[in-house]
Amino acid sequence: MEYRQRIVFMGTPKFAADILKGLLEAGFKVVGVVSQPDKVFGRKHVLKPSEVKETALEFGLPVITPEKIRNDYEEILKLDPELIITAAYGQIIPKELLEYPKYHCINTHGSLLPKYRGASPIQTAIMNGETESGMTIMYMNEKMDEGDILYQETIDIGIHDTASIMFDRMSRLALDMLLKILPDIFEEKTEPVPQDHSQATYARLLDKETEHIDFRKNTFTVYNHIRGLLDQPGCYFIMKDRKYKIEEAFFELNDNTKPGVFIGLENDYLRLDCNDGFIKVYRIRPEGKGSMDARSFYNGTGRTLAGEQLG
Repeated sequence: MEYRQRIVFMGTPKFAADILKGLLEAGFKVVGVVSQPDKVFGRKHVLKPSEVKETALEFGLPVITPEKIRNDYEEILKLDPELIITAAYGQIIPKELLEYPKYHCINTHGSLLPKYRGASPIQTAIMNGETESGMTIMYMNEKMDEGDILYQETIDIGIHDTASIMFDRMSRLALDMLLKILPDIFEEKTEPVPQDHSQATYARLLDKETEHIDFRKNTFTVYNHIRGLLDQPGCYFIMKDRKYKIEEAFFELNDNTKPGVFIGLENDYLRLDCNDGFIKVYRIRPEGKGSMDARSFYNGTGRTLAGEQLG
């Protein structure tokens, strides 16, 4: 059956762009796309569009990028959407938009709601050492991630899975779920389930403080923190007032450690001790320099830092 209902898609990062592309390739009628405004990148201050905007333009779709959607949504209403789909858009949707479409507004959220409501559900689940998470498709209301649930599926989190790996897997899962649930939405066959708000937990917005790694904690806690942030936004430690960004790492448990100390090079990794083991860093990016493997770093400045405290 062909569905020609008018869809407006709202999203910003690659996670959302992959979903948008899948919907378009499946033949759904996306009449317009809403994304965050272009951002300045690099020393040359080049304006770069979001991944969702780039995908929309590739398919010849109109793109709207309001600075503050709560005050600037009239162009979206002119698209006359019958359904709005959001995926990691990044702004709170105003009541006027939520109430406009015939089939309402739905959101794809990277957790098993009501667990991990908020801005960083995938990263926070990894940082907390969860072994499974999931994807939720829900009707939206004026409160953050509190709408009735339409569909949920569970997904495993492996010991080597980083945030970017999970984002890719979650986007594929979200697309599959949308392709299953959209016909029911258009045929008004859904049976939404209210959330149990007493079970809600939250995943706060990530900030610079979150990116800093504390090596005095348990090894597995530190490793989970690292892999939850490894790809985006990244994570770092400090030695002698200089930042070092971790780009590839694993861990090993060991009772004979010096918590919070950079031990040096062992085999092909840099050893950073925690209180019951150590982190094995395979790639590192010193502040102001490019990425390098452990041995190259150690043969350069790393050798002089062996035994230093990790701040």
